[in-house]
Amino acid sequence: MSGGGGGEKTEQPTAKKKQDAQKEGQIARTPDFAAWASMLAAGVLMPMVLEDSVEAAEGIMLRVGEVIENPDPALVLQILISGLGDAMLAVAPIAAATVVITLAAAAAQGGLKPATKLFKPQFKKLNPLQGLKRMFGGQALWESAKALMKTATLTGIAYMAIRDLIPILLASGSLPLGVLLSSAGDAILSLMRFAGATGLALAAADYAMARRRIGKQLRMTKQEVKEEYKRSEGDPHVKGQIRARQQAMARNRMMADVPTADVVLVNPTHVAVALRYDPAKGAPRVVAKGSGTIAAKIREIAAENRIPMVQDVPLARALHKSCDIGQEIPAEMYGAIAKVLAFVMTLKAKGSAAGTHRLAA
Repeated sequence: MSGGGGGEKTEQPTAKKKQDAQKEGQIARTPDFAAWASMLAAGVLMPMVLEDSVEAAEGIMLRVGEVIENPDPALVLQILISGLGDAMLAVAPIAAATVVITLAAAAAQGGLKPATKLFKPQFKKLNPLQGLKRMFGGQALWESAKALMKTATLTGIAYMAIRDLIPILLASGSLPLGVLLSSAGDAILSLMRFAGATGLALAAADYAMARRRIGKQLRMTKQEVKEEYKRSEGDPHVKGQIRARQQAMARNRMMADVPTADVVLVNPTHVAVALRYDPAKGAPRVVAKGSGTIAAKIREIAAENRIPMVQDVPLARALHKSCDIGQEIPAEMYGAIAKVLAFVMTLKAKGSAAGTHRLAA
């Protein structure tokens, strides 16, 4: 979609350009959103998961006595299956949250539609020059800076968590085991939550950089926008030529129907409307109409084929304005057209229908 034409790429990408880029996988996306959000969700849900896990473990331990009293393999298998089910239920919230977060992050960053063109082999990706550009370009610098920020942030959070935990560990000899485990667990959960929240901030910055980079890559020159408009909407000159040919073909078909008319109402020179009446098909229909040169052509064909022409200025104007070709005349004009047809039939009976006539008042 680079298109032809040089010039500076100052124009925003068109909808077609964005659609093609999405098919090629060229969209702003960062995998860090799902990862850090999942860690944050795990830090929030972990207390509930641990509580359910402890209850499941206690239930299994209580049933160990049954096995001791009755060492039946079937009972052991039943306890193991029950314990496995309880364990799966305990971790289900975190698993479900991870799946939902992953899908939501993907949908928010360009949708879930796969980039179909990525499945096709692209040999240009094997170009070593392109690889060097990726290794030493601006994107590589940003990736390096992002990795350093992640390392520094996680190191700082881990340091603060360990710093708060060290006094408790030093006094562990005088603390009950439950208090010690609870303090360690709280420190780990705090570490996960802070890491997740900070990681989300870094992911937001990464996504903003990705949008900026992709937006810059997809920018177009004015010439490219014009060429794409021509491809999608059609060249205005070509469309005009097609429309002109269609109008000419329709006009030729209309002129071919003039010899089949029963009467042509004229204005007398500016407007002409040809009518055909077939009682089996209902009311009279307009088979041709026009003004100016088209009206002159209709009168010329009518004269060549001895079709009677009746001069009635208001009726001709009204028919030209209100009726399309092939359409029956409006009901309010039935009376006036009936008089015209009766007049034409009288002329034909006298053998003097050809030419232009005035309807007798």
